[in-house]
Amino acid sequence: MDAGTTNRSGTRMGPRQIRTESVIVRKFNNATGASPFDSLMVGDVGDMVINMFDLPKAVEQIKRQTAKLIENGCKPLIMGGDHTISYPILQAMKEKYGKVGMIHVDAHTDLYGPMADAKIHHGNPFLLAVEEDLLDCNRVVQIGLRGSGYSSDWILPRKLGFKIFPAKECWWKSLVPLMEEVQQHIGDGPVYISFDIDAIDPAFCPGTGTPEIGGLTTIQALEIIRGLRGLNIIGCDLVEVSPPYDRNGTTALTAANLLYEMLCVLPGAKYFD
Repeated sequence: MDAGTTNRSGTRMGPRQIRTESVIVRKFNNATGASPFDSLMVGDVGDMVINMFDLPKAVEQIKRQTAKLIENGCKPLIMGGDHTISYPILQAMKEKYGKVGMIHVDAHTDLYGPMADAKIHHGNPFLLAVEEDLLDCNRVVQIGLRGSGYSSDWILPRKLGFKIFPAKECWWKSLVPLMEEVQQHIGDGPVYISFDIDAIDPAFCPGTGTPEIGGLTTIQALEIIRGLRGLNIIGCDLVEVSPPYDRNGTTALTAANLLYEMLCVLPGAKYFD
């Protein structure tokens, strides 16, 4: 869906394009030794049925369908769609697991208030999550923040107890040490992963609705996801792929590979290393 977008729409076509580009993603991860299909029961359960004309109704439907999906222990990798979807997903996660930690990779905090009198949109899923006590705020990490803002956007997450790593702290270096710090901060509790493709610089992933220059590289994105191995991951999403702004499909191809990397770090994934 893209009913929650505030700039350029088009993310409703993201899942379809990610599936198309995923045909080149193979079963064995040569870089890490992961072979997730040898140990995990994996399936594409198709699109959620949502009301494309009524965003609050769509949010309710996403929560209900996510709750059904995870009731028997499924660890979902959910393709967006705009970032609004993380809010109802976290509602469902709270009902099953209690408050959860979160690793949020994004150019934006997504802690903004109402826009044009609309309470729900893709810029505030995590403000709504905080207000509903869905998150363990002392176990929330945000990576890749950057860009201009209406005020100092990074004050609020710090006040809430989030640990933030702005993009400027990630430039020109490996993020392996950063992920070791993230691992220690998150600990053993349940953690949700939310990856906005606009965390990656638009030079690599132009197909997104709110691009910001000075972002992460695709190599750093791989380091972040591979650095999640060993955490108690209960689910993931990858959002904001907007195919109309990337005719070559590179953004969706990157998304497909990052989703595969998420599959490789889920609890129970088999490794040959």
